[in-house]
Amino acid sequence: MPGEIIDRPNPPPAPSHVPDHVSDLLVKLEKPSLPEKANQALQKYRRAANYIAAAMIFLRDNVYLERDLKFEDIKPRLLGHWGTCPGLTLLYSHLNYLIKEQDLDMIYVVGPGHGAPSILANLWLEGSLGKFYAECGRDAKGLKSLITGFSTTGGFPSHINAETPGSIHEGGELGYALSVSFGAVMDNPDLIACCIIGDGESETGPTATAFHSIKYLDPAESGAVLPIIHVNGFKISERTIFGCMDDKEMAALMTGYGYQPRHAVAVSEIRRIQKAAREGKPIRKPRWPILILRTPKGWSGPKKVHGQFVEGSFHAHQVPLAAAKSEPDELRDLQTWLESYKPKELFKEDGDVVDEVKSILPTKSQRLLGQKPESYMTHYALSIPDWRKFEVKKGSSASSMKTIGNYLEQVVKDNPKTFRIFSPDEFESNKLDAVLNSTGRNMQWDQYSWGQGGRLIETLSEHQCQGFMQGYTLTGRTALFPSYEAFLDIVHSMMVQYAKFTKVLREMPWRTKLSSINYLETSTAWRQEHNGFSHQNPSFIGAVLNLKSSAARVYLPPDSNTFLSTMAHCLNSTGYVNLMVGAKQPTAVFLSPEEADAHCRAGASVWKQFSTDSGLRPDVVLVGIGTELTFEVVAAADWLRRNVPELRVRVVNVTDLLVLESNSLHPHGLDDEAFCSLFTADRPIHVNYHGYKNEIRGLLFGRPDTQRISIASYDEEGTTTTPFDMLLLNHTSRFHVAIQAVKGAAKHNEKVQLRLHELTSALTGLITETKKYIVENKSDPEYLNDVGNLKIDTASLSEG
Repeated sequence: MPGEIIDRPNPPPAPSHVPDHVSDLLVKLEKPSLPEKANQALQKYRRAANYIAAAMIFLRDNVYLERDLKFEDIKPRLLGHWGTCPGLTLLYSHLNYLIKEQDLDMIYVVGPGHGAPSILANLWLEGSLGKFYAECGRDAKGLKSLITGFSTTGGFPSHINAETPGSIHEGGELGYALSVSFGAVMDNPDLIACCIIGDGESETGPTATAFHSIKYLDPAESGAVLPIIHVNGFKISERTIFGCMDDKEMAALMTGYGYQPRHAVAVSEIRRIQKAAREGKPIRKPRWPILILRTPKGWSGPKKVHGQFVEGSFHAHQVPLAAAKSEPDELRDLQTWLESYKPKELFKEDGDVVDEVKSILPTKSQRLLGQKPESYMTHYALSIPDWRKFEVKKGSSASSMKTIGNYLEQVVKDNPKTFRIFSPDEFESNKLDAVLNSTGRNMQWDQYSWGQGGRLIETLSEHQCQGFMQGYTLTGRTALFPSYEAFLDIVHSMMVQYAKFTKVLREMPWRTKLSSINYLETSTAWRQEHNGFSHQNPSFIGAVLNLKSSAARVYLPPDSNTFLSTMAHCLNSTGYVNLMVGAKQPTAVFLSPEEADAHCRAGASVWKQFSTDSGLRPDVVLVGIGTELTFEVVAAADWLRRNVPELRVRVVNVTDLLVLESNSLHPHGLDDEAFCSLFTADRPIHVNYHGYKNEIRGLLFGRPDTQRISIASYDEEGTTTTPFDMLLLNHTSRFHVAIQAVKGAAKHNEKVQLRLHELTSALTGLITETKKYIVENKSDPEYLNDVGNLKIDTASLSEG
């Protein structure tokens, strides 16, 4: 049959101009080598799965075709994607047979996510669906429940998601399956992830880059990915690029990527590569197998409808007979199509599938593709080092990222097989290089350092980092994704898709908890003055804030000790999307470890040491959120104490951004009583915020008397300039904060009101003088780094 996966012992040599490792793709074979009994069982299995998949799209009754179809047997709304299903089933059937014959440890990652009818049909046939959903047992009642409920309210959706047993990938968006597969097999030495990639999906940027993932896979410590490119030629309504390439072109492309293109499953080649590496004789630049599967789009479905070709064209992509509920001709065509699978030969009287179909299935339940423990019930908790051992002295200055790097080095030491870091090519730039004292970068392709393992993978693709992290986390481990702030938003959509998957995952009682995914955002807008406007973008904060409250967590620790406490908490947490935002340059250490721990538990607190009379009876409340922005609030309070002693100020720092939201909307949110205890019930509040002001407005919506709150934040003003000029440009400098404090305090304090014009004029003058100094000297004034007893190490301020 077209598209069969078959073994080919002793193939004839390839043409002389084709490399040996390409020859396997180009050889034409006359007959399969599988035993005839197995071939017959596989064919019958595929007929059963394809019948069920087609029935799921159309039928609301008469699911075994016990009589001729009537209009009332057809669902009122036809949803589903038929075109990819036959190819998915072909692979599913042969993989199950291969697993059974060789006792393999495999998972099946499906890139064409709308192929859910095929996957659900296969899960029903192998009994996995019934294991997790009692109403979908392998009998007449169970099959009817599956078929009639598909793509209807209360039934399975039309794409693969966390409800689908065996899945570790959200099928709603294309491009990520291959990188997720590689993340899944890292540190899983026996696991093979068979990843099917549609030829349409192969046109996406993330997939194109993911083909390079073999260069980061260490065969000594990790499993293997078997990519399978499913070429059926068409997308929704257009040809695919791969579908327009012939075998030689496909072979040349995949050979260039570093693969051995094949038409047959090459588990023996995977084992050869792994064996060599594990015996200390790794193969330089190993060429992993990749499969090319060509099948017609909508294979075995209607050949023509109303004179138009359907099978082998884009018309087969979704519902080939979209008018089957209203047009007699299409209803008859549907009857003919379903009968072509000969369902009476496939099912027993009780509705179960015949034993011949079951004969190809693995006998061990944990080997079934829908019941792999790694896909739903595996979680390894990290050993979390005591962060206090890495504390920084209060009153000193330190880079939060250098401090965190020291801590992460210990995390790597304590968790050598369950923790990885996936980073764009920015790791040392972000001052995290202490990790490299105890581990290397994992690179398998460099001609000088090939075979080098390590806990850090650096690749200049945020999509790859996200995909690796997802696969690694969804199979039970913990990962960290550090990045320049401006470019983390590249994976916004991937992060949202993952959050949707885990939202549904938490609702499935048969799925275990998972570690949180952890983003470390540094090289922030406020210290990207040397790289300029293009590198100034804090928008990923808003992307995380838009998630469900059960997932969203955003932290902006103000110094090294609070960052240590936050990192330990995030790595130990489960089920969240954690975003940590901080500075890599030296900044003031405001809190002792004990104070930092208490501050992080509360999420926000009054900083009495920088407030008037420990914050009692303030005229105005100044709030700092973010490292540099908090320093400016502290500096403003210092200026006010020295120049406006009659003004009473309370300084508040927020480290857990979501405490600002109401406790009715987020579990970390403050109730109104706690909110007023921090921010007062009636005094003016000025917020100096790291990100965009609309994020704060949204979080504060519904709080009492919000008209008293003013917000300064990143305002899309930036260029290549100095650090302090970035603050001036966005009206977040200490002088701007002090102006807002004076204006707010004047509403309640007559002494301040008398001096309002005098003080605002003086501060405006300081802004003008400082701007002039920066223009003339191309640097910030030295005194800006000295605030009370807090002094920053100015020697490091210009580091990239």
